[in-house]
Amino acid sequence: MIFRPYYYFDKGCAAYLFGCGTLSRCAVVDPRAEDVDSYIAFAHTKNMRITHVIDTHVHADHLSGGPELARRVEAAYCLHESADFTGSFTPLKDGQDIELGNTHVKVLHTPGHSPESVCLVVTDLRRGTDPWFVLTGDTLFVGAVGRPDLPGRARENAALLYQSIHDKLLTLPEDLELYPGHFSGSVCGAGLSGKPMSTIGFERKWNPMLAKDEEAFIEALADVPPKPADMERILASNHGKPGLKEHV
Repeated sequence: MIFRPYYYFDKGCAAYLFGCGTLSRCAVVDPRAEDVDSYIAFAHTKNMRITHVIDTHVHADHLSGGPELARRVEAAYCLHESADFTGSFTPLKDGQDIELGNTHVKVLHTPGHSPESVCLVVTDLRRGTDPWFVLTGDTLFVGAVGRPDLPGRARENAALLYQSIHDKLLTLPEDLELYPGHFSGSVCGAGLSGKPMSTIGFERKWNPMLAKDEEAFIEALADVPPKPADMERILASNHGKPGLKEHV
């Protein structure tokens, strides 16, 4: 497998390019608008074709490069089927398998940070049949969890986030590597570590939010950072709705 993380320290963001080097197919997850050329160039150096561009959710803190990247390389632009996006996209379903040659991606619908949030469990069949890592988007971070308040209905979304983490992510293997969409410097969660990766087992043991029962989890998420700067304009663009004034 080819695996390339992209870390953006200005806003504590991460994007990922990965796929099957043998059959030359790859995906890009959570691309930033200003780095579209870099993803294309890297894939070219590895003789790989980008076939899928996936946003784990509609981002509120930075402009997505997903639609533009997909257009330029003639790839599928993918969001969860519940996403509020006015342009054309390939809808993802919970439990769906995306095949990138010997690399397989299982979609987990994990609402809470946003209604359409997904996590991606990745297996390299050349390495084995057990999954290797999970991309957790803004659902679970190293040392923290995603904030639930951006779409509104914060307490309701916090309960969904608790269920997504405990029913979907914490049932995954302990040794599964975990790569989130953000690390320290992001306002998409509180208390994020500066370390950009972890494992399911380490987070289960040491992430303070995962030791709380549901009621305490919801109460703890009442204390969130200020909303991302210029959030309304960013959301309007990422929803494909230039006239959108608020996230609903």
